[in-house]
Amino acid sequence: MTRRPPLPPFTRETAIEKVRLAEDGWNTRDPERVALAYTQDSRWRNRAEFATGRDEIVALLRRKWARELDYRLVKELWAFTDNRIAVRFAYEWRDDAGNWFRSYGNENWEFDEDGLMRTRHASINDLPIRESERKFHWPQGRRPDDHPSLSELGL
Repeated sequence: MTRRPPLPPFTRETAIEKVRLAEDGWNTRDPERVALAYTQDSRWRNRAEFATGRDEIVALLRRKWARELDYRLVKELWAFTDNRIAVRFAYEWRDDAGNWFRSYGNENWEFDEDGLMRTRHASINDLPIRESERKFHWPQGRRPDDHPSLSELGL
């Protein structure tokens, strides 16, 4: 059986750690790696798309990152309870025509006892931006520890 610490019940510190680990995973843009953080039968709502299980999650993420190029994500803890975490996030990306966007959203997560996410509900809005308005400039991959948070950026 796979365990993904930190495990519920969450404290403020472990919820913040769980959020950062999720952000780090998504910034790899590796669908197979990201999917390992979810239960085999995890249920998602991502925008208007629904996925159940790791295979569907991998397929959704492959489509997402084929369309959302130069993807960089920042997540921030909003609230938590025993086995649930709410986050807000923003990510920047460009399409294949070179148009830049900042996508804003909120996610509600529910975890099983092994720390795997069994439910994810994401609401996301896209804002077209000019390249000069970008705020996320680190090299592809993990956000540097000293990069400002969403709150520090006024997002």
